Amino acid sequence: MSMYSNDLEEAFSNFLDRHEYDDAEAALFSMVRLAFVAGWRAAGGTPPQSERIYELLPPFKKSPEDPAPSP
Repeated sequence: MSMYSNDLEEAFSNFLDRHEYDDAEAALFSMVRLAFVAGWRAAGGTPPQSERIYELLPPFKKSPEDPAPSP
């Protein structure tokens, strides 16, 4: 990744703070959402299967037969 000047970074930050950027971002989001909905409908519109991302396990309980951990 190349480094940019502080002037460029400040100008970019100022650009992101403007309402015009918010308007452009909202329009882009709307286009992406419309494209997704069109693809969703074209594919039959069935929701994806939910999958378990992780599973919480009960805390490990040490049995009296387990050897002591080594230092």
